[in-house]
Amino acid sequence: MVCGMFAELFPTATDLAESAFSCVSRHCFREVVLKRRARFDGRGFSDLRPMNCQVDLKQPLHGSCLFQRGETQVFSTVALGSPKSALKTDLIEAAMGGAKEEEFILHYEFPPFCNNVIGPVLQHNRREIGHGNLAERALLHVVPEEFPFTIRLSAQVLESNGSSSMATVCAGSLALMDAAVPVSSAVAGVACGLVCQESDDGDIVDYTLLTDISGIEDSLGDMDFKVAGTRHGITACQLDVKRIRGVTLPIIRDALQAATSAHQTVLDVMDSTLSEPRPEGKNNRPIYEIIEVPLPKRSRFVGVGGYNLRKIRKDIGVEIDNIDETKFSLFATTPELMEEAKQCVNTLLKDIDFPALEPGAVRTVKIKEIRDYGVMVELFPGMPNVLLHVREMDRKMVYHPSDMGLQVGQTLEVKYLGRDPTTGRIAISRKALLPPPTRSGTHRTNPSSFKR
Repeated sequence: MVCGMFAELFPTATDLAESAFSCVSRHCFREVVLKRRARFDGRGFSDLRPMNCQVDLKQPLHGSCLFQRGETQVFSTVALGSPKSALKTDLIEAAMGGAKEEEFILHYEFPPFCNNVIGPVLQHNRREIGHGNLAERALLHVVPEEFPFTIRLSAQVLESNGSSSMATVCAGSLALMDAAVPVSSAVAGVACGLVCQESDDGDIVDYTLLTDISGIEDSLGDMDFKVAGTRHGITACQLDVKRIRGVTLPIIRDALQAATSAHQTVLDVMDSTLSEPRPEGKNNRPIYEIIEVPLPKRSRFVGVGGYNLRKIRKDIGVEIDNIDETKFSLFATTPELMEEAKQCVNTLLKDIDFPALEPGAVRTVKIKEIRDYGVMVELFPGMPNVLLHVREMDRKMVYHPSDMGLQVGQTLEVKYLGRDPTTGRIAISRKALLPPPTRSGTHRTNPSSFKR
């Protein structure tokens, strides 16, 4: 306001007015802190602003928290997804040693309205990316590595007056516990400031540390030292130095001691709201299970070309993926869908008593489906269809079943060759029943092998 009045009186000296006002403001701020030993909001140098936190605000969310400290307010939400939802990094970052997938993702948003500014919400700038990365590193150390879900933590700053990234750490920690993520410990964050007096040579001769700095202390002070940690140690920190050449080791030591002491106070407030992760998730929490399929039943369970797995994904909406030869993972968004999927799996794996066949037995089968690489035939009623590959149809080269005039409903005789000991697949052949080729390279086809 003062700069605006000066600009109206002296329109050609706007830059000079802003520079003079900034210099006077900084001088007054330092006089109050260093000589009067006071802060603008009346707090002591180690006092924290009033705090308040709430969890479980929105029932459809897997986890949520609203954390407020002074005039800084952050709303954090947690969404749990399948392992396939992990963030894939680019090839260059992976080649340089970065992680190929990120199962824990934090989105930090700093919209214009949190500072009483009206403006468009554009793409994230460097400040938002840096603050989000700091909060993510602070929380990543307490998230279990073997957690079966991909975690997306979203933090939106609703009001900001200093240390919004550290408020994000506090809100994110409570939101994770509200979502029943088994974190090893709660994490709190505090920003420490510095006001120092320098000699003519630029050396620091006197300094004062400010715990839990507000916006004006961040803007006019000499340091912004963000420290996040648990009751047992520090998980992340970031130091911003302003207007001075650097800080000394005693300043860093005192700042860490002040931040560690403040963490205990913040964690006490957080524990009064939610002291540990919830033992069970909400009713709408997704379900993740691992099932084991015996090797002889693998082919029946997967189906030809993965047909059964695709059918489960399409009809039920459950993600099913192969882990190894005998293990499959199931991910469902609700317990009801998981139960429906498991019933379908049990049906596929159910033991059915079919007549035993000895290798070499001849069986008349009916064609159920025509495919590019063969035909699906019914070996026994009620038994999953078996593939007769084009390679096993005739002694001459067959490129497509239509080359032999095969149609759905047609019957033909095949020879049972046995089961593959590795995959459990049934192998049948029509070629094995045909006579060997003659000298001219042809053979006589037995018309009785085709029946309408």
